[in-house]
Amino acid sequence: MSDDTTTHVQGSPTTPPEPQHVRLKKGAVGLGGAVVMSAALMGPAVSVYFNPQLVAGFAGAAMPLVMAVSLIASLIVANGVAEMARELPSAGAFYTYVARGLGPRYGFVTGILMFLAYALLVPAELALIGIYSHDILNGYGVSVPWPVIALIFAAAMLALSWRGIAGSLKTALTLFAVEVSVIVVLSLVILAKGGAHGLTVTPLLPSSSPHGLSGIALGMVFGVLSFVGFESAATLGEEVRKPHHVPWGIFGAVLLVGAIYLLTTYAEMVGFGVNGVDKLTKDTAPFTTLAAQYAPWLKLLVGLAGVSSIFAVIMNSHNGITRIIFAMGREHMLPTKLARVHPRHGTPSVAIIANAVFAVVVTLAIGAWVGPFNAYAYLGSLLTLAIIPVYILTNAACIRFFATTARAKRNTFQHVVLPVLGMLVMLIPIYGLIWPVPAAPYNLFPYLVVLAIAASTAAAWVIGKRHPEALARAGAVLASAEVEI
Repeated sequence: MSDDTTTHVQGSPTTPPEPQHVRLKKGAVGLGGAVVMSAALMGPAVSVYFNPQLVAGFAGAAMPLVMAVSLIASLIVANGVAEMARELPSAGAFYTYVARGLGPRYGFVTGILMFLAYALLVPAELALIGIYSHDILNGYGVSVPWPVIALIFAAAMLALSWRGIAGSLKTALTLFAVEVSVIVVLSLVILAKGGAHGLTVTPLLPSSSPHGLSGIALGMVFGVLSFVGFESAATLGEEVRKPHHVPWGIFGAVLLVGAIYLLTTYAEMVGFGVNGVDKLTKDTAPFTTLAAQYAPWLKLLVGLAGVSSIFAVIMNSHNGITRIIFAMGREHMLPTKLARVHPRHGTPSVAIIANAVFAVVVTLAIGAWVGPFNAYAYLGSLLTLAIIPVYILTNAACIRFFATTARAKRNTFQHVVLPVLGMLVMLIPIYGLIWPVPAAPYNLFPYLVVLAIAASTAAAWVIGKRHPEALARAGAVLASAEVEI
């Protein structure tokens, strides 16, 4: 047993301690909170500020089309996630779904990939908020090093998550409302003024991609990245008031944010003009440029909306990964100290600290090595490739779970057809990163993810041989159960 769970009982020193129950605070989040958790983690302003120029670098003027295809793909994948979340509400989310659907070894691999994806999202966004805020302040004659700004926001992240999920979500809701209002208003202004050369359907045509379907497939890496986080409401399985709040929250968030993406990316493309792709791809802050051109009175608000959106992503990704770490520690798949819950706030306190330290170290190290914006682009691409296998495994788990354990509830369309389609559409961005071979370092990222899968598979095999009881517990702890430690 780990020393963090030891209690002192009067009497014989050999008297076993009373069992403790490890649970998160139940009923802390409603349907609105579930939608906000997923929607804010997708970060609409972050995605429309910093991802379209990356998408356009591969798909050209067809950038809005890529976002539309990514929306459809995300909705299909979300079906399998929502169905598993409905049956297996757990803080472990994908880890739990895959463990119960395909087996504990697959669950362990899924947990590691989720950790990689969510854990890299926090430092990616910390580096981005550092350099973006630095540039905004520079515009007003104030010079603050980006690492200092990143550390300030990391401290705020730690403080809010420590006090509880409800406070974090209220903060996220406020930031989400601000960012969405600003980017939607600016987009409507651009469209009302007819953009650079008038409104056109060209950005929605596959022929607008200079590299054809390969360009669209590669652009989907960053299109899917824009939707990464739609599943984060699933990590609230033990804290929502009603189980159905999780699947509804997932679909609600995807549809809401997807509609925002379609409006804003189309406005962004016509704002630069379909002949202005090169200008868009070279612009590190295209929405700021558009604000200066079409609505100068919005320029400051656009900057503030970007900062608020990035911080909302930081907060929600941090909350998501700490709950996955908590669940894995609770089931002894990671050190059990990570399953400690704060006695007053009901939050996974040790997991919160561990992830905060990890995020700060990675942010400063990678940012110093390749620069803060490259840190965001590289880590974003890598984490997208890490989470795609998780989406595929979850849909495979959905098929098997409803063919065996929950066969009485099986629906062929929901539990076979859509999950198969979900797995297939996730192969598109993988194809884009394999062929044609992209420039370095993007060409190396698939191999890094394959290495992570191989290493975690080997670790799961070793654990299964040496500690089979640990693997047997994987995914067994649901919202209605407690773990004695």
